[in-house]
Amino acid sequence: MPESKESYVSRYLDETVLIAKTIDKEAIVEMISSLEKIRGNKGRLFILGIGGSAGNASHAVNDFRKIAGIESYAPTDNVSELTARINDESWESVFASWLVTSNINKNDGVLVFSVGGGSLKTSQNLVKGMELAKSKGATILSVVSRSGGSAKELSDVCVLVPVVNDKSITPHAEGWQAVVWHMVVTAMCKE
Repeated sequence: MPESKESYVSRYLDETVLIAKTIDKEAIVEMISSLEKIRGNKGRLFILGIGGSAGNASHAVNDFRKIAGIESYAPTDNVSELTARINDESWESVFASWLVTSNINKNDGVLVFSVGGGSLKTSQNLVKGMELAKSKGATILSVVSRSGGSAKELSDVCVLVPVVNDKSITPHAEGWQAVVWHMVVTAMCKE
């Protein structure tokens, strides 16, 4: 018998409370400090995401620029360039080549929003973007779930959204991306 709507809502909210209690708060504080350093060095923040995480990246660009005072960009906001690069170069290299053109450097940061964090089999565009950024000395930050994947390995700071239900990984991961970035920009607010 399928779960009732009332039971589903109650369970989902209970899972959200459990994530709030178990997420690594020290990693969030460390992320705030890293972003303050990027801002202090007049660095830029490049926010990478795919699917729902790309939508979050676009929203986060607004908040990091307007609230936290960091020059920020998401390559997925420029559909013309994104699709031209995919067509002419490849989906796997799209973020890395975009970061090259952006002259990413040691003062900059890359913030990755991803459910799984990328691996040898998935989200190679994120992995190659992080690897390129790391080779240029940029700070790598991420908000991911599952095991954290390549993002956890490559990040200077990784906020790992705990898995509390295998059937709710994606909605919790993408929802908590928003919780974390809103928390971070509010903490960094210059008002």
